[in-house]
Amino acid sequence: MRRKIRHQLYLTAAISERFETLAGRPGVTRSAMLEEALVAWLDRRAKSEIDDRFERRLDRMVTALGRIERNDHILLETLALFVRYELSIHAPLAENDQAGRALARERFHAFVKQVGRQIAGGLRTIDVPLPEQGR
Repeated sequence: MRRKIRHQLYLTAAISERFETLAGRPGVTRSAMLEEALVAWLDRRAKSEIDDRFERRLDRMVTALGRIERNDHILLETLALFVRYELSIHAPLAENDQAGRALARERFHAFVKQVGRQIAGGLRTIDVPLPEQGR
C-alpha cells in the first residue's frame, strides 16, 4: 500500500461546491479527484503550454516555409541561368546604336508591364501551356 501524506488546503466557496458535487458520485473519492487534478496540473506545467497548443500548426508552417524557400531557390536559379544564357547569345549594343537601344528600352518596358499584369491578375506563366507546334 502506498504511503499517503495528509494535506490541509483551502478552497473558495464556488470551487468547494463544485468539488463536493463531483465527489458525490458513486466510486469517486475526494482524494482521488484532487490527486488526479494535481498530477494533470503538474504535468502540464512541466511542458510549455504554447508548444502543446501550437506544435502541429507550427510544424505545418515550418513545412510551408521550407517549400517556399525551395521554390525561391528554384526560381532564382532558373532566372540566373536564363540571364546568363541571354547574355551569352546576344552581342552587346554599340555605344552609338540609338535605334537598338530604343528598341531594347521599348521591349524592357513591355516586359515590365506584362509582369505587372500577370502579378495583378494572379496569373502564373508556368501554369499556361505553350501552344502546340506543328508536328
